[in-house]
Amino acid sequence: MKAILVLEDGTVVEGQSNGVAGTTLGELVFNTSMTGYQEIYTDPSYAGQIVILTYPLIGNYGTNEIDVESFKPHIRGMVVRELCPAPNSWRLRFSLSDFLQRHRVIGIVGVDTRALTRHLRSYGTMRCGLSTEVNSKELLKMVRTSPDISGQDLVATVTTSAPYRFLYPIDKMHETEGRKRGRKKHKISIIDCGVKYNQPRSLISRGCEVTVVPAKTSADAILREKTDGVVISNGPGDPKDVPYVIETVRELLGRIPIMGICLGHQILALALGADTYKMKFGHRGANQPVKDMVRGRVVVTSQNHGYAVVNNGLGEKGIRVSHVNVNDGTIEGIEHDDYPIISVQFHPEASPGPMDSGYLFDEFLMKVSSWKQGKD
Repeated sequence: MKAILVLEDGTVVEGQSNGVAGTTLGELVFNTSMTGYQEIYTDPSYAGQIVILTYPLIGNYGTNEIDVESFKPHIRGMVVRELCPAPNSWRLRFSLSDFLQRHRVIGIVGVDTRALTRHLRSYGTMRCGLSTEVNSKELLKMVRTSPDISGQDLVATVTTSAPYRFLYPIDKMHETEGRKRGRKKHKISIIDCGVKYNQPRSLISRGCEVTVVPAKTSADAILREKTDGVVISNGPGDPKDVPYVIETVRELLGRIPIMGICLGHQILALALGADTYKMKFGHRGANQPVKDMVRGRVVVTSQNHGYAVVNNGLGEKGIRVSHVNVNDGTIEGIEHDDYPIISVQFHPEASPGPMDSGYLFDEFLMKVSSWKQGKD
């Protein structure tokens, strides 16, 4: 079946349909990861977006029931060059095509994804439409009248409706290592702005008890649970579209250790009085080099964000830049003179991508331990 992709600047791309038939609208973005497509598609941060994967062959190891970062895909559409028709893996459960059909996702294949990526690098991310039903002229009209991703509260579409205890089999190696290091069990609350499963997994493997709470949970409600630390998760959209989370975090400052990840990092920066802006095409991939200014080393990171913290007047607010993107110099992490916080723009939990920055969970839990000792 024929499918078309139409960008808001009038660019039209034709290909073959894969997934389900229909029409979908969203913001067109690209991800440069070579593997990890199932984790990408199930990352709630992609809500509202149609995703180009730049690697030319996708789907060669199929999909399974383990490599997921949420309970379903959140992308609005998939764009790939070639989709492997005969995947092979000992963990294979479904082909990627079957996976998309089961979850009602629209896809297009046979597209020059690298040309599309160069187009977005030149002109920036933009609204687009993907359809098997309507012609390009009609689809372009729909795209140009669709809402921009900024101005939509996409967090509300992906957050949990009620608190829940995250339960996952503990990695015995990590559990044993934790005992050797004398780690104490901490109660951690994650504010769910679109949390990836590997964030609570990373904390559980370090001996923590993790509760995930809705994005609209108040600061007082979190503190009443006698939690030892708070993580603000990743999530979709513009951080300024969730003022209720910003206010919650502002009320938590100085009252408990906080870790911000991706959207959570931007929300924490806004709560501290900094500003954010929309990037031209963002960082999405598993190969972004970041310099840790505090520890004097470079780590390769997994990233997925289209907004960043403004690097202006941070020192006046007590904010120190702790991490910087090696490629473009954008802020990738902050710390504070007075508050026990760790905040990073990238994903220390990886999935997909390298685990270089997983040590940041250990650093956060050290702050939690110090905070608890100071209270005793």
